[in-house]
Amino acid sequence: MSETQGNGAADQQPQVKLRVLTQYIRDLSFENILVQKGIQGDVTPEIAVEVGMDARKRQTENQYEVINKYKITSKNKADGTEIFLMELEYAGILQVENLPEDQLHPFLLIEGPRLLFPFVRRIVSDMTRDGGFPPVNLEPVDFVALYRQELMRRAQQQQQQQETAGTA
Repeated sequence: MSETQGNGAADQQPQVKLRVLTQYIRDLSFENILVQKGIQGDVTPEIAVEVGMDARKRQTENQYEVINKYKITSKNKADGTEIFLMELEYAGILQVENLPEDQLHPFLLIEGPRLLFPFVRRIVSDMTRDGGFPPVNLEPVDFVALYRQELMRRAQQQQQQQETAGTA
């Protein structure tokens, strides 16, 4: 029997190790526009959420900073008047080991935000409640779909740049 047969242990790669070393708010802003402008009457809020993701290599080996960016706006359905605006950048420092280089980018931009999301959700809920509104409970985010959208957007930008360079 050869070494690659039997229990298959010789064929397996080392297991991926992931640790969240720390997480923190990088930037937070909440504006209660309703009160600032003194808007009166019935208000029917309509919530919009924009999500962005970023990841950066840190100087320490196998450490990466994953940044989630959220912009949450509430407008009055009737006339489009802004009610509140919240912007949050929430980050985590992750230590990732035994992951092939070609899998690192999607791993950081999918699994990193997924790990941090429950904390972001709590912050958004607390801030909107503390800002004088019913708490906003974010729906789960499909980080795989967001990652794919970002890849498509980048591919389209590169194609446009190549077409522009070709006509210049």
